[in-house]
Amino acid sequence: MPYLFALIAFIPSFAWLLFFLKEVKDQLGNFGISQRDFLCVLLFAAAEEILKFALVYMVIRRSKYFDEPVDAMIYMIAGALGFALVENVAILLQTTILLQAVGVITMRFVGATLLHALCSGLVGYYWAKSVQRSPTPLMRIKNFKLVIFGLISASVLHAIFNYLIISMGDVLIYPTIFLIIISLLIFWDFERIKSNR
Repeated sequence: MPYLFALIAFIPSFAWLLFFLKEVKDQLGNFGISQRDFLCVLLFAAAEEILKFALVYMVIRRSKYFDEPVDAMIYMIAGALGFALVENVAILLQTTILLQAVGVITMRFVGATLLHALCSGLVGYYWAKSVQRSPTPLMRIKNFKLVIFGLISASVLHAIFNYLIISMGDVLIYPTIFLIIISLLIFWDFERIKSNR
C-alpha cells in the first residue's frame, strides 16, 4: 500500500509537467527554434550555460571567499538558481491566471530550475577540478580546458532534457529519469570534491 501512495504522490507533478511541456514549446518557438532540431536546442542550452558560468566567474573568481575548490560548485549552483529565478519571473509576467502561475512555478521547480542547478553544478565540478590542479597561473590556463569540458557536458545534458520534454509529448517518465540520473551524478561529484579538500 505505501508504494501505491508513493505513486499517487507523483500525479500532481506529472500533471503540471504536462502543462510545462506546452510552455517550453511556446518559449522555443518565440526564439525561432525548431522543436525537433536538436542542434538549435543545443545552441540555446549552450548559450544559457555559458552565460551562467560567465556571470558567476566574473563575480567570484578573485573573491577572498573563493578559497576552496568546492566553492566553485556552490557558487555555480547559487548562480544557476538566480538565473532560474529571472527566467521564472519573466515567464510569470506573461501569466494572468493564478492557477496557471502556480502550475508554471511547480513545473519549473520540478524541471527547469532543478535542471539549471544540476547543469551548473556539473560546470562547477570541472571548475573545482581545474582549481585543484592549478598551483601556477600557467597551469590555471591549461586546466581551464576542464571548465570548457564542463560547459560542453552541461550544455549537452541541458539540451537532451529540453529535447526529451519537447519530443516525448505526454511521456514524462524519460525526462524524470534523466533528471534523477543527473542528480545522482552531481551529488556524487559534490562528495568527491568535498573529500579532496
